[in-house]
Amino acid sequence: MDARRIGNIVNLSTVLGLLLARLGRARVRSGPHGLLLAEGVRLPFPDVGAVTIGNVVLTTGLFADLVRALPRVLDHESRHASQWLRWGGLPFLPAYLLGVAWSLLIARDRAAGNPFERAAGLEDGGYRAAR
Repeated sequence: MDARRIGNIVNLSTVLGLLLARLGRARVRSGPHGLLLAEGVRLPFPDVGAVTIGNVVLTTGLFADLVRALPRVLDHESRHASQWLRWGGLPFLPAYLLGVAWSLLIARDRAAGNPFERAAGLEDGGYRAAR
């Protein structure tokens, strides 16, 4: 986890996540898997429980509520943090957005056909597989 934490700082993805947390006036604290949890973000986010940027997981609500509803959600978000590292940081963002577009095209859902969401564990993130 330390290599991922350091790598995502160096590749600027965690820096971007912390900037968004600050702009959104979130409360940031340490979480499991070397993640930083940013609660109460006041930014216009897509209708999802959480968004991971580098090692920062942002949510508009409270993580306690999110974890109560989805017990493995932080495992899912941890896998996204690893994807940020593997893609070298900021290049992950357009790749992920292409994954969303592909998923909408083939499954009419932003996650079911998205290779990044599938690799992070659809059900752990609260998504359903394509039928």
